[in-house]
Amino acid sequence: MAVVAVQQQFLCFSESNWMSRKRPCLNTYGAIFLRSPKKIQFSLISCSSSQTPEADTQTAESCVNLGLQLFSKGRVKDALIQFETALSLNPNPVEAQAALYNKACCHAYRGEGKKAAECLRTALREYNLKFGTILNDPDLASFRALPEFKELQEEARLGGEDIGYSFRRDLKLISEVQAPFRGVRRFFYVALTAAAGISLLFTVPRLFHAIKGGDDAPDLLGTAGNAAINIGGIVVFVALFFWDNKKEEEQLAQISRDETLSRLPLRLSTNRVVELVQLRDTVRPVILAGKKETVSLALQRADRFRTELLKRGVLLVPVIWGEGRETKFEKKGFGLRPKAAEALPSIGEDFEKRTEAVTAKSKLQAEIRFKAEVVSPAEWERWIRDQQKSEGVSLGEDVYIILRLDGRVRRSGKGMPDWQQIVKELPPMEDLLSKLER
Repeated sequence: MAVVAVQQQFLCFSESNWMSRKRPCLNTYGAIFLRSPKKIQFSLISCSSSQTPEADTQTAESCVNLGLQLFSKGRVKDALIQFETALSLNPNPVEAQAALYNKACCHAYRGEGKKAAECLRTALREYNLKFGTILNDPDLASFRALPEFKELQEEARLGGEDIGYSFRRDLKLISEVQAPFRGVRRFFYVALTAAAGISLLFTVPRLFHAIKGGDDAPDLLGTAGNAAINIGGIVVFVALFFWDNKKEEEQLAQISRDETLSRLPLRLSTNRVVELVQLRDTVRPVILAGKKETVSLALQRADRFRTELLKRGVLLVPVIWGEGRETKFEKKGFGLRPKAAEALPSIGEDFEKRTEAVTAKSKLQAEIRFKAEVVSPAEWERWIRDQQKSEGVSLGEDVYIILRLDGRVRRSGKGMPDWQQIVKELPPMEDLLSKLER
């Protein structure tokens, strides 16, 4: 859960400490690297009866804290009541955001996708919740596999003043990095359209004069040609402007999918759970999605080329259709997913932290073997189906997706891959081409 208990030394509520977050930075996955918010809460005050009148008073702050404590003990229903009580006690904006967000986590745990989406939508619209928190929180993994999350993500991607504006802004920032001349092209489209329109404004009266005829009438054929050129220019530049807008929306949708992909969890052979973003620059994941028999046969064939594929950093990620629907969520409370490796710090953090991160990455690299197991299969299936839809592939077909070292999609196709062809296509990890791919 995004907010966890930490004892504070002061009774007053510090708004700056409740949901403090770091700024997002760009990673080479072509995604927004949004770190999880610091896990801070109010000093714990029970909402139950106490001996003193002061302690007997319920506040939104104390109810949120008690709800968190109850959920950590697996008492989801009681925790939900506390978060609802907090919302009825005239909370300030930060308290309301926390209560709504944690209430959404309770609904997600209970499989109530619509109620979770409504809570998150309200928190996004009215209390400035960052959409990256929803993407990163492991306690919302089951919600992210539901259609309600897809709807909420689309709303946030489209942006606007009501919901998800900061998420769209971050997506557009990445889009500008990937397509730096789009703004320049749009400027010329608008400028040339305006120029053609002004020229047409003066040409139309001359054309009418030429049609009427007379001694001082301009040449009809030449004037009509000028008008046609101006009209054609306006049509072409307006069409190019809308085409560029369409391409931008498609790119934003792909970046949004890349962000979702980068946060999908894997279990390594050492039973360690990591997010895909933590493997960037280290491996080339190859996702094999399909029926169990097909994927198993592809894994057996890949084993014949094991040595060569390992030299090229290939990590096999099998996804079996239907496993996500059979997944059972253990009732362990929030935030108890197996510990993941620490993510690399962004540029600008102190040298000691970066050194520790490099050491952690070296240890992680030593744990990587030939195959990894997906965690939260329903999330993986939803992402693959979204990718199939964007590529025009029939849903449910067997597909493979090869990722680059920087995490972007390198190539995808129907069926299972030709491993001999992949060995020829992918350069070894120590080659210059692999270094340029990072």
